[in-house]
Amino acid sequence: MTTTTPDALLVQPAEDGATLLDQVRETLARYVILPDEHAAVGVTLWIAATHAVPAWTFATRLVIRAPEKRCGKSRLLQIVDGLSHSPLKSVNASPSAVYRSISDHPSDPPTLLLDEADTIFGAKAAGDEDLRGLLNAGFERDNPALRYNAGHNKVEELGTFAMAAMAGIGAMPDTIEDRAVVIRMRRRAPGEKVAPYRKRRDGEPLDKLRARLNGWVRANMRALGLATPPMPVEDRAADLWEPLVAVADLAGGAWPEAARAAAVVLTGERDANVQASTQTRLLSDCRTAFGDADALPSAVLLDRLKTMEESPWATYGPTGLTPMRLGALLREFDITSKNLRLPTGQAKGYTRTDFTDAWDRYCTTDEAPTAGGEPSQPSQPSHTIETPGQSLFPSGTA
Repeated sequence: MTTTTPDALLVQPAEDGATLLDQVRETLARYVILPDEHAAVGVTLWIAATHAVPAWTFATRLVIRAPEKRCGKSRLLQIVDGLSHSPLKSVNASPSAVYRSISDHPSDPPTLLLDEADTIFGAKAAGDEDLRGLLNAGFERDNPALRYNAGHNKVEELGTFAMAAMAGIGAMPDTIEDRAVVIRMRRRAPGEKVAPYRKRRDGEPLDKLRARLNGWVRANMRALGLATPPMPVEDRAADLWEPLVAVADLAGGAWPEAARAAAVVLTGERDANVQASTQTRLLSDCRTAFGDADALPSAVLLDRLKTMEESPWATYGPTGLTPMRLGALLREFDITSKNLRLPTGQAKGYTRTDFTDAWDRYCTTDEAPTAGGEPSQPSQPSHTIETPGQSLFPSGTA
């Protein structure tokens, strides 16, 4: 007598992680023109990492931004939606709804996907500080929000930890981008073609690929949770890239090297496009204004600041930057003016040594003038990766 075994009891062959990630990457390339190979690697690994949230200490954010409409950001978010673990997509979400969605699944939260994020965080938006605080807190595990439930007369802990992706025109808040893989989309050039995406037709193949990806990741959760991969970047960048690099190391093939190259390149691009705060911009401009001088009177320093091209100091406030306002901004860095003995007589001003510590701490990415007036080379990170001149992936793959 012949018996049939239910499909659920059939032994499934183990997935080849590298091949599976290749297929996710090829799927992205079918529907979206990404800026470069590093962006494709970053998005692919982020999607895979959403399936292993219980293993991570950090929930990396994905920011998909564009300078103008019709750059493919919403289409990319659609594909991310189709491939990520338990996606929860919205074009507008209240903080209370997000808190509840996460708290209802504390051990395995949904992947938050927020489209049209510029309507919340953009230059013309009022900004939602509660939602921004939630997204910032939810980057690291064990950062619950506390709320008082008047109906039950008790304080409740609300979960915040979840992977999150945002798409919009323009930059997201610095505090969010500092925790994110940032993908800078651009409009397709003439001759660049992609397949149209229709969920009714294309959704099922994405569902099947998502299920395979989930099965592979979930089968290796213990290994991912214990992984401590060597990182090519440091500090916050290392935190946010660690889950993605761990997935790449698990997959093997070309992915470990590609992941580390993407981490270096995308972190560098993100940092280069972060707008400095008023205070750090002032520190950097003061360093330029000093040149090779050992001391400058306040009046001379202000004159040099105000005449710098593209600087904000000539129009800072009603009459431009004043000595009092300059002093107030610099005091945040423990820099104060003093009486200087100069060949021309005494004057209130600043010495180079007043700034040295602050320059070392806050302006390390700029080219610093040396005592001779020549710029020194910027310091290099302790871990670097040579970005390959050609693709790490076989020709023919997207």
